[in-house]
Amino acid sequence: MRYLFEEYVLDADRRELRRGAEVIPVAPQAFDLLHYLICNRDQVVSKDDLIKAIWNGRAVSDAALTTRINAVRSAVGDTGDIQRLIKTLPRKGLHFIGTVQETEEPASRSGILSRLGTKGATSASPPRLSIVVLPFANLSGDPEQDYFVDGVAESLTTDLSRISGSFVIGRHTAFTYKDKKIDLKRIGRELNVRYLLEGSLQRSGDRLRVNVQLLDTETCAHLWADRFDKLVADLFDMQDEIISRLANALEAQLTEQEARRSARSPNPNSMDLRFQATALLHKGRTPEYLGKARDLFQRALALDPENTAAMVGTAIVDLSLGSGLYSSDRTARLTMAEGALVKALSQAPNYALAHLVLGDLLILTYRAPQGIAECERALDLDPNLAGAHAQIGAAKFLTGRALETEAHMNEAFRLSPRDILAYRWLLYAGAAKFQLSADKEAVDRWQRSLEANRNYPITHFLLAASLALLGSTDQAKAAVKAGLTLDPNFSILRFRNGALSDHPTYLAMRERMYRGLRLAGVPEG
Repeated sequence: MRYLFEEYVLDADRRELRRGAEVIPVAPQAFDLLHYLICNRDQVVSKDDLIKAIWNGRAVSDAALTTRINAVRSAVGDTGDIQRLIKTLPRKGLHFIGTVQETEEPASRSGILSRLGTKGATSASPPRLSIVVLPFANLSGDPEQDYFVDGVAESLTTDLSRISGSFVIGRHTAFTYKDKKIDLKRIGRELNVRYLLEGSLQRSGDRLRVNVQLLDTETCAHLWADRFDKLVADLFDMQDEIISRLANALEAQLTEQEARRSARSPNPNSMDLRFQATALLHKGRTPEYLGKARDLFQRALALDPENTAAMVGTAIVDLSLGSGLYSSDRTARLTMAEGALVKALSQAPNYALAHLVLGDLLILTYRAPQGIAECERALDLDPNLAGAHAQIGAAKFLTGRALETEAHMNEAFRLSPRDILAYRWLLYAGAAKFQLSADKEAVDRWQRSLEANRNYPITHFLLAASLALLGSTDQAKAAVKAGLTLDPNFSILRFRNGALSDHPTYLAMRERMYRGLRLAGVPEG
């Protein structure tokens, strides 16, 4: 959706604010704030409304809120005195008073996917079995239970992918709609889906009550609804029941291997800890969150040694720490991750996520062909697993086939256009461009990666190297400074020791990268 006011255009899908042909730089939260004010221009928006919509209800100081509001005013040429577009009503809130015209762009040009330059994206009309599972409402009256409610919605998203012929929007994209006003037709257009599943969960002691309903995004009709009241210990059986009924409502069939989950469910307490750990991973792959998540996964396994999802969770943590240069014991981390994955797959050979994570690990440890095979196996089990496409794309440039990378990244973004791991996918896309000596395009991809996550150190250094080779020395040094703030121990020697492939084309690319890092001022060793 695009919003036109005065000489400005706010493109919600591309997350861009333009004045004529000029792109106006806007920080992510300031952009979200402006977008929210425009979408709610028919009313006065209070401080509490803004905090709930932009910060998900987290505590925000008045000073921080004022700073974001001033940034929005500055971006659109407004001021606190003139208030041409954004009017402050004392003790009431803010009101966007500019005249706005709304226009739409074709779905194939939406979101990050279009910014990657994809060809032939989503079709004009949604696929028959296309669906998004929106975050469930927490009716427990306890905010501390949000992680559990989110975990149930995520599991349902995974299960829906088992429906033969389905197209399911990724969990991370779906959760960008959390705590926001639902406009069925708009969500259908934005994600190019025909159906929407929403619901609520109330947990009281050892019992769960879940309400779910299926809606048609084109007609807003309620197609199916039901309520489930079960013991927490029966959660996975309840999910099977929901999916089975939903499959019948959509005239689809579950794939044979996923018709029923294993008869044995994990210990409820173990499952609870696993949900908590997964919620931390969704907040970001930082050393702090990773450490806390690993502890929770380990506690889950102590209660239930056969909790396969928790095993894979520990592997994700160790792989993230080992491959992200966060840890000095890289080899030990990757070895532990591989051991956990082998054990998990011995218990659950058809666990798609385990195959994906193992594929990621193999790709990052000089075994790209085997890694690609694991990712392809993951896609056989779950065709909507966006990350598997991204990892195959990464493997392509590691094996000297960078021309093939972007098509895989485009497919990943098609399945989950607002994924929490978008920063990694864009990092891979930039590396492929750099390998092809398309340095300006590499800069574009890495800048977009930083827009998605500014706390991933390696992206700053890669960007610095490409900027230095392009002659933008001052910008390169600024990127190095930002990277060293996040990772003070980074050096060219450390980066050299972290090579992920011995393919000649890949190694030649790295030699160019070392030269760029030196020009940018990265410490040698």
